[in-house]
Amino acid sequence: MPNDPPAGFEPLFRSSPFSELCGPMYSRGSGANLVLGLRIAEKHTNSRGFAHAGVLTTLCDLALGYTVAFYAEPPASYVTVHLDVDFASSAKIGDWMEARVDVQKRGSRLAFANAYLTVGDERIVRASAVFAGKPG
Repeated sequence: MPNDPPAGFEPLFRSSPFSELCGPMYSRGSGANLVLGLRIAEKHTNSRGFAHAGVLTTLCDLALGYTVAFYAEPPASYVTVHLDVDFASSAKIGDWMEARVDVQKRGSRLAFANAYLTVGDERIVRASAVFAGKPG
């Protein structure tokens, strides 16, 4: 299986020590069309060989946060105040996962959004988040 990301994906445009530890992560698009991606490696797995729930949750939180922040100009500064995650399936070593976000509302003090992680055509995770902050 290839280790490189699919065409169009570049190294994540913004990172932190934690996301570097969990990566390498990739992105394509921007704003409302941002897609984050990660190829599952052995370091991402639990003792049963599936992607660890913490890795799945991390990808959701990053995708949600970056999409909400860069959804419109000027970018906003938000922090996650609630994150609900439902695991419908998992991923295995070599799988390419993508995270897409649907922003429901980005207000002056709160933002609400949902993220979906997919492997191929299968949705494996749904996450719902609330962010607090101040745009601009």
